[in-house]
Amino acid sequence: MTHFLQRFAALVFLATLVLPLICRADTAPEKTAEPSSERMDYTDAAVLGAVEGVTEYLPVSSTGHLILTKRALGLDEADASGKTQESRATDAYLIVIQVGAIAAVAILYWRDLLAVLLGFCGKNREGLRLGINLLVAFLPAALVGFLLNDWIEEKLFGTMPVVIALAAGAPLMLGAEFWRKRRFGSTGTREVDKELHELTLPQCLLIGGMQCIAMAPGTSRSMMTIVGGYFAGLSPVKSARFSFLLGLITLSAATGYTLLRHGRDMAEFLDTGPVLLGLFVATVTAALSVKWLVAWLSGHGLSLFAYYRLALAIIILAVVSC
Repeated sequence: MTHFLQRFAALVFLATLVLPLICRADTAPEKTAEPSSERMDYTDAAVLGAVEGVTEYLPVSSTGHLILTKRALGLDEADASGKTQESRATDAYLIVIQVGAIAAVAILYWRDLLAVLLGFCGKNREGLRLGINLLVAFLPAALVGFLLNDWIEEKLFGTMPVVIALAAGAPLMLGAEFWRKRRFGSTGTREVDKELHELTLPQCLLIGGMQCIAMAPGTSRSMMTIVGGYFAGLSPVKSARFSFLLGLITLSAATGYTLLRHGRDMAEFLDTGPVLLGLFVATVTAALSVKWLVAWLSGHGLSLFAYYRLALAIIILAVVSC
C-alpha cells in the first residue's frame, strides 16, 4: 500500500506540471499586426516560478516546460516582424528565473559548497577534488554554449523541437535504467561505493559532454547529467547530487550571460514585483522538488519520468493540433 501511495503521489505531482500547458486552447497564438502591450503580471510570474522550480532538477526539461507555459499564458506574442521586445525580455527571464533553482541548491547543499571553497583554499583535499571535477564537467557546456547559443535560441526554442526532445529522451532514460539494473543488481538499488570526488577526469568529461546535448530545449540537463552519472558508475542518488552541484555552476553561467546580453530589455519591459515573486516561488518549489527527487530516485530510478515525457509529448501534440 505504501508503494502504491508513493507512485500515486508521484503521478499527481508530475501531472500538475502539464496544467499550464492545457489551460488555454490557443497555445499557438496567431501573429498580429500590433504588438501586445500586456506585461507579465504576478500570476504569470508565480506560474513560471512554480514550473521552473518543480522542473529544473527533475529530468523532464525545465526550459521546455517554460517555453510551453509561456505560450499557454499568452506571453509569446509577436508583431509583423517577429517577436516583440517584451516577448524577448520574457524569454530572457525564463533563463534568469533559474536564480531561484540556484539558490535552492546552495541552501540544501551548502556543506558540499563549503567543502569545495575550503578545498580551493587548501584546507579540504576531497573538496578540492570535487571542485575540480565539477569545473571539468562544466567545460564542455561552456565551450558549446559560447559557440552555438545564438543558433540554439533561433532554431530550437519552439514547440515542435521541445516535443521531439521530450519524446526522444524517454527511450534513453529507460535504456539507462535497464543498463544500471543489469550492472548493479536486479533491483538496481545496490549502492555504488564511488564518491563524487573519486570520479576520474574522463568520467567528468563524459557527464559534461552529455550536458551539452541538454542545451536543446526539451532534452533536460538533469536527465543527461544523471544518465551520465550512471555511466560513470554513480548510484541514482549520487548522480543526482553531482547533477545538482554541476547545475549550480552551469545555471549561474547561463544566468550571468543572459543578464549581460538582455538585462536592459528586462529592466525596461518587465516589472520588478513579478520578477522577484517568480524568483521566490522558484526557490521554494525547487527546494521541495530536489528533496522529493532524491527520495524517489533512491528506490525507483528514472523510469517514471520517461513515461511522463512520452505522455506530455502526446498531450502537447494533441493540444497544438486542435
